[in-house]
Amino acid sequence: MGERRSACFLAVAMMVLQAAAVLGGGVALLDPRRLEKFVDELPDMPRLRGYGVTDGGALVAGNLTVGMYDTTWKFHRDLPATRVFAYGTSKEAATVPGPTIEAMRGVPTHVTWANHLPARHFLPWDPTIPTAAAPGARGGVPTVVHLHGGVQHSSSDGHSLAWFTAGHAATGPRFSPPPYAYPNRQPPGNLWYHDHAMGLTRVNILAGLMGAYRVVSPGEEGPLNLPSGEALDRNLVLFDRDFRAHDGALFMNATGNNPDVHPQWQPEYFGSVVVVNGKAWPYLRVRRRRYRFRILNASNARFFRLSLSDGLRFVHVGSDSVYLARPVSTRKFLLAPSEIADVVIDFAESISGEAVLSDNAPAPYPGDPGDKVDTVEVMKFLIEGSAAEDTEPADTSSVPKALMRHYPKPDAREAAATRRITMYEYTKNGTDEPTHLYLNARSYMDPVTETPREGTSEVWEVINLTDDNHPLHVHLAVFAVLEQRSLRRVDEFRDCMVRRNDAGACGVGRHLARGRRHVVPRQERGWKNVFKVRPSAVTRILVRFKPLVAGDAASPEEESRFPFDVTTGPGYVYHCHILDHEDNEMMRPLKIVR
Repeated sequence: MGERRSACFLAVAMMVLQAAAVLGGGVALLDPRRLEKFVDELPDMPRLRGYGVTDGGALVAGNLTVGMYDTTWKFHRDLPATRVFAYGTSKEAATVPGPTIEAMRGVPTHVTWANHLPARHFLPWDPTIPTAAAPGARGGVPTVVHLHGGVQHSSSDGHSLAWFTAGHAATGPRFSPPPYAYPNRQPPGNLWYHDHAMGLTRVNILAGLMGAYRVVSPGEEGPLNLPSGEALDRNLVLFDRDFRAHDGALFMNATGNNPDVHPQWQPEYFGSVVVVNGKAWPYLRVRRRRYRFRILNASNARFFRLSLSDGLRFVHVGSDSVYLARPVSTRKFLLAPSEIADVVIDFAESISGEAVLSDNAPAPYPGDPGDKVDTVEVMKFLIEGSAAEDTEPADTSSVPKALMRHYPKPDAREAAATRRITMYEYTKNGTDEPTHLYLNARSYMDPVTETPREGTSEVWEVINLTDDNHPLHVHLAVFAVLEQRSLRRVDEFRDCMVRRNDAGACGVGRHLARGRRHVVPRQERGWKNVFKVRPSAVTRILVRFKPLVAGDAASPEEESRFPFDVTTGPGYVYHCHILDHEDNEMMRPLKIVR
């Protein structure tokens, strides 16, 4: 029976692989229409406890060793296992995405990130953009891990130049020896860890190097009475991928959009298969009650505009790494690469036995006005029990009217300085094909120009002169959006900025006058670490370079100083979180001073 089942699987797999769409360059891609949807159950990734417990019940610092392995992963029932790079406590336990690390607020977690990757990368990469090191030279594939949303010393922040190869045979100029120390002295919320090696982030994450991380605080979160427990509180890690037709392997383009400039780099990667927790279009069985989902967009460049069928809605309780002050109900919402939406869905409100999570965001985002946008399915919820039956156990969870209101409210009047950050995209002469992207017309390797003082806040006026929406991420800090306003006569302003790189001299105030003001969604008005910077607009954010702590319980020292010396170490960065942009220098250093 086992042999017959294996032979039957192989026959189905071969039929699926033979149904392909052929792209330029003779590369045949798997036709996603030939993969049956909703046949794989949504996995719950392994969970690692980031703290220890003594015999007396006291919590102590946790010590983990998490490796990066060259292994295989099965993305769909009808696809063969394909080669990936994956995080895990062993090669056999490695998963895509990696294990979910659960840390306790205020209890340190120490992680030794161990590189077991091979001498050469199995995906193509581009040697003409600034890269950590040539994969295959001096010891193998470089990698370094960034805890996104974490408040940690820069030596543990995963600086892009702190990379290392297997066995530390080669290390970057900002390398810090293991372990990485995560104090977890920050609000409870959702983080994620991922590769951050210079010039290889897009390639290594596409290969599978990402995972979820939670900071929990039972004393603060318990009274909220939100759905809890492994079955009712789930991480959803969303991303898109393409697969080769002949063998089902992960696909990344080997030819760039400007091959005589960059032989491999393209401005955005988009896959035709939507993957959740490592499975293409999975399903999840749920009961008629509330569930909590921590939804992360781990795509290279794809935005998701998510909605639910069956009349269901999302109730947002957190955004990125911080709880909201009050819950916000939506029917749909936009999630940029690296953003996290923490939502509750009440399946008791369903009028049928299933609900589909769908996406209809253009790719690239926001696209051209008038372009047709397709709605694509992401995953399905199979709702057990009948709406007319009353056989379900009582749902004792709830969503309170107030969540965590004790964090300080954003106040632009406290800003110690105002900075302007301008986003540029450069193209090959005579074409509209991008060659690279800069912030403030400077490369990543140019000397640092942003030197905020610890214990202060700053207003950043982020000027987007490109046609893309760029998710801006600032390491260490959280920020709040004050305003988004479109520029008028943007071509005139852009031409001046390209020549002078001086917003004041180019009359930014005049170009903003009577510009359309864009409403910030209610679920994104709290403290965040990523925000979508609208094209041809100026986004004003209040960036907080001091701990986010409860105002009624914090001492002046706790409110103004981090629990480590932020002025030492390799420093921090800020960047666009479209990985293909970040890798091609849409990133700048950030040096905190005292």
